[in-house]
Amino acid sequence: MPRVVLGVCGGIAAYKAVEVCRRLVDAGVHVAPILTEDAQHFVGALTFSALASEPARTSLFGGPEPIPHTRLGQSADLVVVAPATARLLGKYAAGISDDLLSATLLATRAPVLVCPAMHTEMWEHAAVQENIATLRRRGVHVEGPETGHLAGGDSGAGRLADPERIAWRVLDLLAGAHPLTGRTVVVTAGGTREAIDPVRFVGNRSSGKMGHALANVAARLGASVVLVTTAHQGVDPGVVVVRVESAQEMHDAVMRSFPDADAVVMAAAVADFRPKAAAPQKIKKAEGVPDVVLEPTTDILAALGAAKRPDQIVVGFAAETERVAEHAAAKLATKRVDLMVANDVSAPDSGFEVDTNRALLLGADGSSESTPLLTKEQLAGVVLERVVALLGGPAVGPPL
Repeated sequence: MPRVVLGVCGGIAAYKAVEVCRRLVDAGVHVAPILTEDAQHFVGALTFSALASEPARTSLFGGPEPIPHTRLGQSADLVVVAPATARLLGKYAAGISDDLLSATLLATRAPVLVCPAMHTEMWEHAAVQENIATLRRRGVHVEGPETGHLAGGDSGAGRLADPERIAWRVLDLLAGAHPLTGRTVVVTAGGTREAIDPVRFVGNRSSGKMGHALANVAARLGASVVLVTTAHQGVDPGVVVVRVESAQEMHDAVMRSFPDADAVVMAAAVADFRPKAAAPQKIKKAEGVPDVVLEPTTDILAALGAAKRPDQIVVGFAAETERVAEHAAAKLATKRVDLMVANDVSAPDSGFEVDTNRALLLGADGSSESTPLLTKEQLAGVVLERVVALLGGPAVGPPL
């Protein structure tokens, strides 16, 4: 039976950790709860003692064991902290151990999963983001937070990930499930720039956040990832980044990697048109309004759909502003791809340059799935789960 230490920090979301505990026990996991002093202002240790596999612990001292953090840390197959507050993340990143939970985190060599939950301003603070980046570099797994209603009546990023999703992630980590191990995934990201002159270009508002999220999640699922991108954002270790600017450069880079790819996910917003001739020098205003003649760019997605082998999967993205389902279905058919991910980019919470998205997933098999509002990393997980299924691999998450 796998052993999990469940750390619970002080925050309004602490009550959700009760559901995480129950789901893990029901799934056959031995759960050892640790509640911080602040957590006990929100939930009781007795509740966890009744539901978990052993009594909840709340202190380094006064218990039946002289060094509980060592036993818990050494015996754990996984340590999960839900919710993980800004305070806990800061202590863990700095290597500070001043209570049972922080001491256990430093006393374990098991994988660690932290599930942040806090108000939006706290989550977005530079110190918290730096601590999260530090923990990620050290191999700590992070789940969430989600965007939604928060304590206090407002909404934003910082909501604890859904308990079912946390339990899914725990079981995934315990199983060592890396369903894309041995697979090569090519991802495109960002908006292309088509030169008018050395200064100006035809482009779009794509930030590349969705494509970068897909690359990172694919790497965490075990894939060898090639990210062809126009954006300058950080990526997880192991992701091979190929930087391009124009649609033609992106086409050439993707087609070079395509023969070795098991899947290509075309999340980039590729320009449909480019200036037929770019001026060699900056066009001066005094010369009058120039005539910019456009021509079509190479249709990368159509080229992939036409060239793909039966064992390859191609995923397209459709950024629409109206009749989303109709346009996405047409694009799915004409491009001959396996899955089309469509979203309304005119929506303020799911368009370009934001951290959230809601999408319609249309499969070549006739399947259709609409997602709720998710972070782009969460949507990446949904898309890649479909990719795994299309490749004939295992489901990304074990059933709960």
